[in-house]
Amino acid sequence: MLCCVKEKIGEAVLPGDLLAFEIQKSENKREKLICGPGLRRDGEDVFVCKSGILRHKEPNLYWIDLQQRRYVPAKGESVIGIVTAKSGDVFKVDVGGSEQASLSYLAFEGATKRNRPNVQVGDLVYAQFIIANKDMEPELVCIDSCGRANGMGVFGAGGLLFKVSLGLVRKLLSPQSEIVKDLEKIFPFEMVIGLNGRIWVKAKTTQQTLIVANILESCENMTTEQRRSIFGRVSENVL
Repeated sequence: MLCCVKEKIGEAVLPGDLLAFEIQKSENKREKLICGPGLRRDGEDVFVCKSGILRHKEPNLYWIDLQQRRYVPAKGESVIGIVTAKSGDVFKVDVGGSEQASLSYLAFEGATKRNRPNVQVGDLVYAQFIIANKDMEPELVCIDSCGRANGMGVFGAGGLLFKVSLGLVRKLLSPQSEIVKDLEKIFPFEMVIGLNGRIWVKAKTTQQTLIVANILESCENMTTEQRRSIFGRVSENVL
């Protein structure tokens, strides 16, 4: 079914829908169309491949806002993985997808054949995909293009790991996320968010850590007014 994209923004779309885009030309150059999660481009045609709400961000970014929990690895995405096994010079990492990803011991900052990273089975790692397609095994690294860790590597001592929907993760990672800003006003905490739907949090006490985790999990189906009401009551009890 062919749909005009302007009429469908903010409405539900289904897999197989064909979206008609009107991209304006500026200075004799056609503006680039960016397709986010849930959309697939085939030549000049753009198809919906996931059911959800069509969203738009200026100038030409479109994506599907969906409550999906199953993660499909994508190149360049940062995720939270769990080391499940050591196999020679490679670690096997569970990222919540259909298969485990590989992580070389040389893919850490400062790692050499003599200076190997201290990674044990069961450790949490924050890493980025450099290979992620249907024909090859997913591969992770804990360094950026300059060879720096840049926040990646082994972490997670004393915190709590839990899973939410991929849609909530993208909301939390948004620079304008009101959820994170409101939560920081209650008490300080550390948080690591992976695009695979996993969140790790650590507050000053175990009780505060559980409060943060429960609030984040419940925010998924709350309206803005309901969320602010919950935050207000928690803040009063804490203070």
